[in-house]
Amino acid sequence: MRRALLAIGLLLAGGQALAQPLTLEQALASVAAAHPDLRMAEADRAMALAERDLAGARGDWNLNLEAGLRQAKPSIGPDSVSDNTLRLSARKSLYDFGRTALAGQAAESILAAREAALLDTLSRRRLDVMTRFFDVLLADMQFAADNEYMAVAYVNLDNARHRLEVGQTTAADLAEVENGYQDSLMRRNASLLRQRISRAQLASAMNRSGQLSADLADPELAGNDRPLPEYEVLLPLMRAHNPRLAAMRAQLEGATQRIGAVRADKSPLLDLELEGGGYSREAATRDNVRAGVVLTWPFYTGRRVDAQMAKEQALFQRLQAETEKLALELEQTLLESWLEIGELQRTTRTAAKKHSDYRDLALERARGQYEVELKTNLGDAMAATMVAKLRERKTEYQLALAFSRLEALLGQPMEHVSTENKGQTQ
Repeated sequence: MRRALLAIGLLLAGGQALAQPLTLEQALASVAAAHPDLRMAEADRAMALAERDLAGARGDWNLNLEAGLRQAKPSIGPDSVSDNTLRLSARKSLYDFGRTALAGQAAESILAAREAALLDTLSRRRLDVMTRFFDVLLADMQFAADNEYMAVAYVNLDNARHRLEVGQTTAADLAEVENGYQDSLMRRNASLLRQRISRAQLASAMNRSGQLSADLADPELAGNDRPLPEYEVLLPLMRAHNPRLAAMRAQLEGATQRIGAVRADKSPLLDLELEGGGYSREAATRDNVRAGVVLTWPFYTGRRVDAQMAKEQALFQRLQAETEKLALELEQTLLESWLEIGELQRTTRTAAKKHSDYRDLALERARGQYEVELKTNLGDAMAATMVAKLRERKTEYQLALAFSRLEALLGQPMEHVSTENKGQTQ
């Protein structure tokens, strides 16, 4: 019934509610969908591909067709004659002292950086969808608990009003009870809003804006029981496979190759030239076919090459500093994620489970006392049990997200890490 009311509420709030329960696997399947973040990363990769093709095309043939319709007046002879021309010329670089090769290598490095950035975008998309999915589940559990607390507060208020009518309480006491009810009502309504907002955020993360899921299936999260490798094992794997670090290193390599390409601008060029033409007016200085090798040596280029070299070297130094900074930040993040997983598995998880077990026992006791009319705190016990279950599930969600962050840092699933770790210890 509550889920049906939630679906109706979503429709009234302007969102389209999806009927079937949404699983975590279905939500994660949307990671590869055409989300704006993913499209931007794919566009960056496409530009890098185009830059690679452009760099490789520097050694291609250049073909030009020239046609001219002219009238000429010779110094002797008729007043004017036709001087029409048709020429086909071809030019190709034979040797450019590394310009094309270095530009191609730099473009390949940038392409590798963009591909690594694309992998990082997919990892961040996965984390975002998981986080939003768990936010919806937590919002639902929080609403259930707050709704139960509000129901208890309403019963207390109704009882207080009845006692005031028969003279068993004062108006001041009733105002205090009513104030508590209003606080519970505000918390319950805030939880209801959070349900709507969290679903909209999930729909946006899945690139399904406006298509809100009324019901989500709570995942089992069996991966939370995986053993955690030692930090000393994870650190070299992160340094070797982290996508962001790989992207920065590829950019560094590309910057080094661009410096070499700029330095080569002071070197000579050796080109092959071919030309064939036809002329309406014969002349001793005109050739129907011509072929030759042309050597071009830039003796003086002004400050252009030196300025470009200084720019590329400054960019290299900045990229080098950014790479070192990123490596330090990732090592710190890895340590924090490793410590978080260990604490969640060893302590937080156990404490949440013990608290949940205690609330279950307290609920059974409250139910027994309610049945024999010793106490009327059954509603409070039910709400407290819901809060305990929320705490227990929240811990599992935090653990699942911590493992996903760890996998994103390592650039590979934990199953691969475990296999690699076994190979190192044997």
